[in-house]
Amino acid sequence: MLPEKGLLLRIFIGEDDRCKNGRPLYEEIVMKARELNLAGATVLKGVMGFGKTSRIHTSKFLVLSEDLPVVVEIVDTEEKINKFIPLIEEIIQGGMITLERVSILKYKGVER
Repeated sequence: MLPEKGLLLRIFIGEDDRCKNGRPLYEEIVMKARELNLAGATVLKGVMGFGKTSRIHTSKFLVLSEDLPVVVEIVDTEEKINKFIPLIEEIIQGGMITLERVSILKYKGVER
């Protein structure tokens, strides 16, 4: 169970960003979150965006773009998120990390 109040951690990176071991960075972040028993993580792939360099990244047909934007979202308690942040700051070279307070309305798995 999660409390009614939590934190939403958003990590904005590129699809081509890699860890030192060659694994995609978004995958490494999700696996680290799972190892630490965080409530869950979702990776969202963007179709267009730009960051600090202002270079446009797009998936438009006529423009061959690599490194599409990726957002990793993780919601959990303030305590768990605050323990997780230093771990990911070590592996993220570029991008942006944001944090906001959220109200958790429901957190339940589907029984199959």
